[in-house]
Amino acid sequence: MKRWLGALVALGLVAGAGATQAQAQGVERVTLQLKWVTQAQFAGYYVAQARGLYRAANLDVRINPGGPDIAPPQVIAGNRADVIVEWMPAALASRERGVPLVNIAQPFKRSGMMLTCRAETGIRTPQDLRGRTLGVWFSGNEYPFLAWMARLGYRTDGSPQGVRVLRQGFNVDPLLQRQADCVSTMTYNEYWQVIDGGFRPDQLTVFRYEEQGVSTLEDGLYVLEGRLNDAAFVARMARFVRASMQGWDWARQNPDAAAQIVLDNDASGAQTIAHQRRMMGEIARLLDTSAGGRLDPADYERTVQTLLSSGGESPVITRAPSGAWTHRVLDAAR
Repeated sequence: MKRWLGALVALGLVAGAGATQAQAQGVERVTLQLKWVTQAQFAGYYVAQARGLYRAANLDVRINPGGPDIAPPQVIAGNRADVIVEWMPAALASRERGVPLVNIAQPFKRSGMMLTCRAETGIRTPQDLRGRTLGVWFSGNEYPFLAWMARLGYRTDGSPQGVRVLRQGFNVDPLLQRQADCVSTMTYNEYWQVIDGGFRPDQLTVFRYEEQGVSTLEDGLYVLEGRLNDAAFVARMARFVRASMQGWDWARQNPDAAAQIVLDNDASGAQTIAHQRRMMGEIARLLDTSAGGRLDPADYERTVQTLLSSGGESPVITRAPSGAWTHRVLDAAR
């Protein structure tokens, strides 16, 4: 009897070890490339990782922060990521130039982009921008700005009837140091840097792209088109998107805790809990977690039409894209 019990125990141990090994082998790696550094702008992904949502989906997700020298389309084109976070104007521009990016999910419904100006300059309306010096981010972030200027009929070459573009670093120094009349800001980040720099809200004139009718989609999830022909990859992305949106929904409902999770993942030590809490509160206003990340075709068409109508000397895209988004991954997630 003891011999039989010993054999059964041994078999149980072997079976348990085999199950554990099989489970380990079933875990699939996903590499996510962020658009920018670790901050609450990407809280949903860090929350999904910290709360075990990816692990529950049998995924081992590696989250790679971005930075000023990192272009997500180039990263994924070089096969160094499976999925990237990118703004749609940059993604569509990259697609037209040969990097076949496809939007598989859109957590952000609204744009957080703004142009923030010193009220002392007399700027009150978009018409007052003519002849002014405006700070603009590049590296793909300039496309919504160029579309807006073209719609206003302002050249961006510094001519008298246009505007002078100052290549803005990823800070608000040109405004604080009065080198520019206006600078690019996000509702959840740089605007508050201006406030922290000594300005009061009543000392600023703010143009929200949403209110100017030139808002474009930001912070979508993109993959390379060819990989969507692989059913296993689509299934993996479906689990990734579902877990990510669960992370975003939790972050929206628990902004302070989500900010702390982001801070815990900040290897640079440059972030503060106060800034991340404020950022997460603003980010929550841009999300639409009820849609589960499903891209609204009307939002896509608005973005495309904004970019196509820009014209100007440097058009963002020259033709309407085809196949630039899909619901296949979201449908598989169901």
